[in-house]
Amino acid sequence: METATVAQRKVPRPRADALRNRERIVAAGREMFVEFGAEVPLDEIARRAGIGNATLYRNFPDRAALQREVVCSVMDRVSEQVEQMLAETGDAFEALSRFVHASADERIGALCPMLSEAFDENHPDLVASRERVEELIETLMGRARTAGQLRPDVAVGDLMIAISQLTRPLPGTACPNMDRFVHRHLQLFLDGLRAPARSELPGAAATMEDLRRA
Repeated sequence: METATVAQRKVPRPRADALRNRERIVAAGREMFVEFGAEVPLDEIARRAGIGNATLYRNFPDRAALQREVVCSVMDRVSEQVEQMLAETGDAFEALSRFVHASADERIGALCPMLSEAFDENHPDLVASRERVEELIETLMGRARTAGQLRPDVAVGDLMIAISQLTRPLPGTACPNMDRFVHRHLQLFLDGLRAPARSELPGAAATMEDLRRA
């Protein structure tokens, strides 16, 4: 038992400044991927983060590693927000609406182009973050559905497609210029989700499996 304790003590803990540098790199990466796309030079990300190139590559050996961390960090933040909403009592559809608008603020649509064919969607970290957020969103939607507030013919995939499309910047436009339209259009979409439904939707509800197969 003593031997195990000594061995554990020999494992170095990340220094506080190293953790801060990693967080700054991820934050800068998220900002620049949103503003300039997935191929923004890593040197520019290091410059915005206020660190040297060597520090960036010490934390993230290649572009894919940084992209994966950025995507996971966004999904984890969204999951934390949904968990907070689920812990609250009150109007179920209002909680769903807050999630949709919060997702727009996280720039989910702008990050979607990074999920290209070259992106390892089966990496364990990405799978864990994705499964967590999908399960929480399904629970949030289920609560609104049980309350009779959400139309029954929509699924998580429908919601995520709409959020992605409505929050994705148009080619050649800067994200800040879209802010005044995004939340307005999301609210129009949310009004269409309310029960009772005023129309019959063509086709079947989109699941997350449908999106992955596509």
